Amino acid sequence: MTTPSRRALLGCIADDFTGATDLANMLVRGGMRTVQTIDVPASNDAVEADALVVALKSRTIPAADAVAQSLAALDWLRSQGCRQFFFKYCSTFDSTDAGNIGPVTGALLDALSAKVDATAFTIACPAFPENGRTIYRGYLFVDDTLLNESGMENHPLTPMRDANLVRVLQRQTGSKVGLVRYDAVAKGVSAVRESFAALRGDGMRIAIADAVSDADLYVLGEACADFTLITGGSGVALGLPANFRRAGLLAQGNDAAQLPRVEGLSAVLAGSASKATNAQVAAWRETRPAFRIDPLAAARGERVVEQALAFAEPYLDKAEPVLIYATATPDEVKAVQRELGVNEAGHLVESTLASIARGLRERGVRKFVVAGGETSGAVVQALDVRTLRIGAQIDPGVPATATTDAEPLALALKSGNFGTTDFFEKALRHLDGGVQ
Repeated sequence: MTTPSRRALLGCIADDFTGATDLANMLVRGGMRTVQTIDVPASNDAVEADALVVALKSRTIPAADAVAQSLAALDWLRSQGCRQFFFKYCSTFDSTDAGNIGPVTGALLDALSAKVDATAFTIACPAFPENGRTIYRGYLFVDDTLLNESGMENHPLTPMRDANLVRVLQRQTGSKVGLVRYDAVAKGVSAVRESFAALRGDGMRIAIADAVSDADLYVLGEACADFTLITGGSGVALGLPANFRRAGLLAQGNDAAQLPRVEGLSAVLAGSASKATNAQVAAWRETRPAFRIDPLAAARGERVVEQALAFAEPYLDKAEPVLIYATATPDEVKAVQRELGVNEAGHLVESTLASIARGLRERGVRKFVVAGGETSGAVVQALDVRTLRIGAQIDPGVPATATTDAEPLALALKSGNFGTTDFFEKALRHLDGGVQ
């Protein structure tokens, strides 16, 4: 990689791949040239970017493993000279009572406070109002519905059955968890900083922060300008680029989203069982070719990968995009989990779609739209993607990306719950056009 004109300013750790691109999207919108790495790079060679995002696959692994991977990412980001650090998780706070948000946050605070920040305090703010995620009095809403009534209570790996984030996070950590109430956020930056000081004085180490609008996120971002560590969804990153610009560290510019044009065929892969992805699959199937993966057939040893690729070939010969999906309703997902087990069912879907992605690439596909965080992680690993440049937004939380590796690929990696009903079509048009 080339020697940068300046060292990276912001170093980010994301607990899944689509979450990483979601965050990178926000930073690019703020004018930060952003590079996303897939896992922790093996080399400490300097990367040319204003912001670096390390995409892990740590959301649902054992907490000790998530902590170890996150600390390794922190070490690499420190080697890049980053001044501030961001731990990114889902805007629906996806986790269990065992973690991993609390354990990772605590470990990062410990690692940074030993040398940098003796106060060891941070916020946790997954709010993303643009996509309907808001926090009020510590309760997380999805649109007008409490988190535990939004469908997230049926998540196969991280069922969210409590909308009170203070309680959720407190169950994951031995540190005291507080709340920055909306009363303070509505009054502005000074009031928020006063709230921070009061919570610190009461022995709080982490505070859930209320936010119901983008304006609130800008307030929180500015209030955290001096923090060494910030945690949250991508929304709270809205206010961070301006902090660096006010400090004279980030130049004005309009080229942060530029990507090269990638030639080749296109395909869509979907593994998420979310409401949004189910609707997107249904919309595609009305007019476009689609092939459904049956996890039970794969478990029986049937050659579903070969079947899917055989289905795709005649369409690819005509340069027509095809959807290959394992998306299912919550009841269908539960039926598969009962037969195979929760972890085995998820792994089987991911590995099957990853193998299909490799087969599609061999057949000339160079533009991939992928739905689902776990699926996206499996696919980028299967395609041996190491780094991504982040481009313009397709839908809130979902940017176009392009590899910086030897073989150019264009990717749109979508969190399961994100995107409009016509997202697949929209994403393919965007990847076909490129951003010059």
